[in-house]
Amino acid sequence: MFIKEYFKDIYSAIRSLLVGMRRTGYYFTHHKEIITQQYPDNRLELNLPERFRGEVVMTHDEANEHACTGCSACELACPNGTIKIINKFDISPEGKKKKAIDTFVYHLELCTMCGLCVEACPTDAIKMANTFEHSVYTRGQLTKQLNKPDSKLRAGVE
Repeated sequence: MFIKEYFKDIYSAIRSLLVGMRRTGYYFTHHKEIITQQYPDNRLELNLPERFRGEVVMTHDEANEHACTGCSACELACPNGTIKIINKFDISPEGKKKKAIDTFVYHLELCTMCGLCVEACPTDAIKMANTFEHSVYTRGQLTKQLNKPDSKLRAGVE
């Protein structure tokens, strides 16, 4: 009984080895089909997938205007508390108080790149960028302010 199990284990090990070697041999002979990219050697011709999710960015136009109304939908949708919106109240020409963003803080060190904040944004003010190199020496460098200095709400966005 013991000898039968012994040879059964040897057969199983050899079969497993041959299956693995067959897979390795395939990749060795079909290297053009392999999708692994040689990073960082190919930074200039690096092709990221269309749906790649990097860090969150706020889009601004040439006039330094954005579409963020400060509704906090993205802040509420974020499961990690990555986004913090600090609002201020501006007085409109009609004399009414109007909510506007003072600071849009993004904590990259907490972000899981899930994209829930982008989906929750009713004005498409934020999007996922294609950046993926986030190595820094201090954690404080991962906290970013997404709205540019002196930026304002784009006309027609409410």
